[in-house]
Amino acid sequence: MYDKCCADFQTAVDEYLIRHRSVLDVLTKYQEATARVNRAIAKSVTECGCVEVRAGRQHAPDEIPYSALKQYMSSHLSGEPCEHCKEIISQEMGQSLFYMTALCNLVGLKFHDIMRQECKNVTTLGAFHLS
Repeated sequence: MYDKCCADFQTAVDEYLIRHRSVLDVLTKYQEATARVNRAIAKSVTECGCVEVRAGRQHAPDEIPYSALKQYMSSHLSGEPCEHCKEIISQEMGQSLFYMTALCNLVGLKFHDIMRQECKNVTTLGAFHLS
């Protein structure tokens, strides 16, 4: 089912992206959409207040194995976005996903193949994938 969902979405993006098909347009729209995701999350803190950022230095014991490090790390977020903020963040993430998929279309990549490969990389390399 997920394969079909990705394929259907990619087909819809290809069909409905008409005016801004230039790779330059898509690149800048993708960058703008990503910035809007960041802004929506920031506004949940600064305007709505449903989320707080409580940032500080990450502290972990010196002698713990890397595999145990996650339990000592913090997202620095306190609270959860309210329904209104979740809706806005979700919409902005959807736009970002739209333009990412448009880039896939322009360069001849299948979004699902990228997701599958990245999932394989993450599950194979585990905690060392992003380190």
